[in-house]
Amino acid sequence: MRKEEDFVTGLLVYIVRLREKKRYSTAKSYQDALNSFKCFCGMEAIPYTYINRNRLLCYQSWLLDKGCSLNTVSTYMRRIRHIYNLAVEADGAPFVPNLFKDVFTGVESRRKKALPANSLRSLMGTPRVEPEMRRTQLSFCLMFSFSGMAFVDFAHLRRDNIKDGVLSYHRQKSGSLIQVEIPAEVRLLLDELAACTDKDSPYLFPFLSGKQTGEAAYGEYNKALCRFNRSLRSLATTCGVGEPVTSYTIRHSFATALREREVPIDVISELLGHKSIKTTQVYLKSFSLERLSAVNRACFESVYKTVSGVG
Repeated sequence: MRKEEDFVTGLLVYIVRLREKKRYSTAKSYQDALNSFKCFCGMEAIPYTYINRNRLLCYQSWLLDKGCSLNTVSTYMRRIRHIYNLAVEADGAPFVPNLFKDVFTGVESRRKKALPANSLRSLMGTPRVEPEMRRTQLSFCLMFSFSGMAFVDFAHLRRDNIKDGVLSYHRQKSGSLIQVEIPAEVRLLLDELAACTDKDSPYLFPFLSGKQTGEAAYGEYNKALCRFNRSLRSLATTCGVGEPVTSYTIRHSFATALREREVPIDVISELLGHKSIKTTQVYLKSFSLERLSAVNRACFESVYKTVSGVG
């Protein structure tokens, strides 16, 4: 095996490549994983030989003890694994069988981010909110009506994405083409929010200036996302909604509302622009207690009446 840079250097080189490809979000994810792993190891330089199965398991326990979710653990572990495997392929790190065995690299789907119907109605329908909060309420309504649109896609919509009453755009994350007909009542909400946008902006809605490029544009988007999530929390408080509300909540709630209406999962997946139905399944929380109880009661009654002769 030829001498190679250590893990930290290898990951930093990879981050530079990601930024050159304008994959700023992914680059940030790798940087976050690096910062976390360096903090755990207490080292600025981490030789590849320092990374072993026991140390990875200890790192996983360390993350969980700090309150990190399993999805965060998975993200960090997958970032470390990818850089390590690249080094193995370049003969810069030893191949270790089952190195990542028993560390979590999957998707934890038990977290329920979707809102119940009454909370959705409160967030979308509470009247007489302040002007700034009204913009947030309009955005919530529109993102939900646009098939649970992700905020990154919503913020980057342009006027030419709408033609003949149809919204068409490619998802930033997957590249999937999404097309949605805009009902008349939704068009009224769209026009109200669009009226808040600076006339010089290339975008449809008032989140981004359009004056930034490259990594600066990514930084502007991140700040806009943080502001939007803060505004959503304020809106939830005003509307008396106790559940946590973020931009992701809208997407999960849309998917779950469709599932409650027995819409086939492949249809939900296409509406969300997912490449895989497995991704859609992560978005879907369990059915509501009321729905499960009704189905369970109907099943029992249909059998019980038969065997007891009732009815």
